[in-house]
Amino acid sequence: MDVPRIIYLHGFCSSPASWKARLLGEALNGAGLGDRFACPVLSPVPLAAIACVEALLATNDGPTTLVGSSLGGYYATWLAEKHDLRAALINPAVMVPEQLAGLVGTHTNFHSGQRFEFTTEHLEQLHLLDPARVMPSRYLLLAETGDEVLDYRKAVRRYAGCRQLIVEGGDHSFTRFPEFLPQIIEFCGL
Repeated sequence: MDVPRIIYLHGFCSSPASWKARLLGEALNGAGLGDRFACPVLSPVPLAAIACVEALLATNDGPTTLVGSSLGGYYATWLAEKHDLRAALINPAVMVPEQLAGLVGTHTNFHSGQRFEFTTEHLEQLHLLDPARVMPSRYLLLAETGDEVLDYRKAVRRYAGCRQLIVEGGDHSFTRFPEFLPQIIEFCGL
């Protein structure tokens, strides 16, 4: 029997060292399922990030569910639609090219300290990764209304019809993430 697995996609300037990625990995390790979890380092170049995840998908030995946070949620949507996957989205970015247009320039990864350039070419690549429509049955949306970076209502509209867990307050990090680990893991089939 094929055992499901989870691929976690981190957000802009983030990494596998993010709080949510570590908590999810630790929860799965604690349940003896650590080998069913992957969280790749995503390139700041959008098409390279997608290629990295698609290489992981090519090694699939069971059903895969994506868990994406912020920009990782945007990528998870593209990949879910392209590869017929399910995805749990945490405070996902929805209109990424428009939201990131003001961020063209030099940035520093929150965890590694590595500096990188985010360019207009990267914005053009992000336009290519926006599916025309989404199939609601693929998604679990988790959003906090206090997200100071992204307007949660855009995600509620974009993923209308999917299972939605909208929490009052919080912030872009999704402060109540630990409380929702069981629902995410269940949604992922583990």
